[in-house]
Amino acid sequence: MRVRSLARRVSTGLVGLLAAAFLLPVTSGTAVAATGTGPYPAEYVTTIRLRDHTIYRPVTLPGSERLPIVVWGNGACLADGTMFENILTEFASHGFLVIANGRPGGFGRTDAAMLTEAIDWAVAENTRLFSPYRGKLDTDKIAVMGQSCGGLETYEVADDPRITTTVLWNSGLLSDRDNHLLTRLHAPIAYFTGGPTDIAYANAVDDWGRLPAGLPAFMGHLDVGHYGTFGEPNGGEYGRVGVQWLKWQLKGDQNARRQFVGADCGLCVSPDWDVEQKNLG
Repeated sequence: MRVRSLARRVSTGLVGLLAAAFLLPVTSGTAVAATGTGPYPAEYVTTIRLRDHTIYRPVTLPGSERLPIVVWGNGACLADGTMFENILTEFASHGFLVIANGRPGGFGRTDAAMLTEAIDWAVAENTRLFSPYRGKLDTDKIAVMGQSCGGLETYEVADDPRITTTVLWNSGLLSDRDNHLLTRLHAPIAYFTGGPTDIAYANAVDDWGRLPAGLPAFMGHLDVGHYGTFGEPNGGEYGRVGVQWLKWQLKGDQNARRQFVGADCGLCVSPDWDVEQKNLG
């Protein structure tokens, strides 16, 4: 049975709490100081060509390595592209182009169409004459991710055949009326929750039990509640694990794969994580 109170709680208290936890003052359109633990110091920028989004990228685009694409939906569906700055900068520093819904410090609400818009923009930029991203993006490797309400947006676009993997953070469907969205899933999926105290925990577990037969899937619970470790430097443990999932799914990294596959996987033997696996090869 769904925990339907999640919808009300997301739309009220979560908005204020997430904003207080993650909002940082920035000047729109200006790149901020490079950070992240990966080999590519990363920053975020904006562009008039994708005016309602924030782009996280290596400061210097790699010359030979093409960047897979990650699109991100924010918690509470808030249109602030810097709400999850720590973890998204961390992803970018490991050689990914990350596009978040909303402008830096923005306000208002987002919708699922903005995730598709971000994918469309990245694909077009990879071939556009004079684009700084021309020939530098791997448009065959695309992840769609979202936290809480952003995870619901992720579900809505997960049937896009261009998507390589789907990831939900602290999220799950709110109503059995939406179960049809699960039948449209086609790419490997991962769920990361904050454990039983996460208000989305029961929803995610319910979704897990309804996934299409044969769909590769991973579920990890870390006892940190609904707000996860996003506010910690580099996204904390969520940042570390998210990087590993992206490296495996979008770059074929076999060392990263060991974090998720098999009875002795890295997260399986960790005392901090409670995990489940389906159809992972």
